[in-house]
Amino acid sequence: MSSRGASVDGKVVVITGGGTGIGAATARRYAAEGARVVLVGRRPGPLEAVAAETGGLAVVADASVREDAEAAVHRIVTELGRIDVVVANAGGHGLGTVDETDDAAWELSFRTNVTTAFVLARAALTPLVESHGQIVVVSSLAGLFAGPGVAGYTVGKHALIGLTRSLARDYGRFGVRVNAVCPGWVQTPMADEEMDDFARAAGLSSREEGYRIVTAAVPLGRPAHPEEIASVIRFLGSAESSYITGATIVADGGAHIVDVPTIALDA
Repeated sequence: MSSRGASVDGKVVVITGGGTGIGAATARRYAAEGARVVLVGRRPGPLEAVAAETGGLAVVADASVREDAEAAVHRIVTELGRIDVVVANAGGHGLGTVDETDDAAWELSFRTNVTTAFVLARAALTPLVESHGQIVVVSSLAGLFAGPGVAGYTVGKHALIGLTRSLARDYGRFGVRVNAVCPGWVQTPMADEEMDDFARAAGLSSREEGYRIVTAAVPLGRPAHPEEIASVIRFLGSAESSYITGATIVADGGAHIVDVPTIALDA
C-alpha cells in the first residue's frame, strides 16, 4: 500500500547511482509517494530494474561527463517537462593512504565522488531554478572525519560538503535549496563488499559479525538500512524542509557524538 505525500506527489526526482543501495531505496520512497523518478547511471541493468519497479525512467549516462549530463537533463525535461529534485548519490571507493594512491586512483575517486555531483548539478541548474527545486548531496561520515587508509574517499566526501555550501550560497536567492546527508555505515552492496573483505582479513565468521564490530561504539549499535537514509533524503528533497539550505545532516546512529578516548570506559 503506497502513501502519497503532497509535497512530492508529481515531482520529478533525478537520482544518480539509483540502481542499488541508497539510490534505489530513495527511488522507491519517492515513487511510493507519487513522484516521478529518473534513475541516472552507467549500468543499464540495475537502472532498468529499479525503473521497472518504480514506474520510473532509466537514463544511461556518466554524470561526470558534461555532454552526458547535459543530454540527460535535456531528455528529462523534454519527456517529463521539469526537474524538481536532484539527488547526487553516485559515488565510489577511494582506498589507500596518500602514498598508496597513484594519479589514476586519485582521479577516479574524485571523479566518481565529486565530479558526478558537480557536473550534473551544473547541468540541471536552469530547470531547478524554474521549479525552485532542491539538490540533495549524499556525502558520508567520511566527509566530516577521516578513516584509515581511505584518502581519496575522505577528501572526495569532504569536498561534497563544500560543493553543497557553495551551491546553497549562490542559488538560494533563486529559490534553489541544497543540503548534504552524511550517512555512517549503511548496509548497501558496496558496504557488504567492504565487510566481506574485513571479515576475511580479521578471521571473522561472517559479514554480520563485521558489521557488529564496526558499529560496536555507535550509540544505536547497528548499521543503517538504506531506507532509513532514503527517508532523510526525501525530507530534504521536499517542501517539508522549506527553510533548510546549506545544511549537513548526519545520519550515523550517533557515531559522530562518541568521544573516542572514553570508549574504553564503557561498561
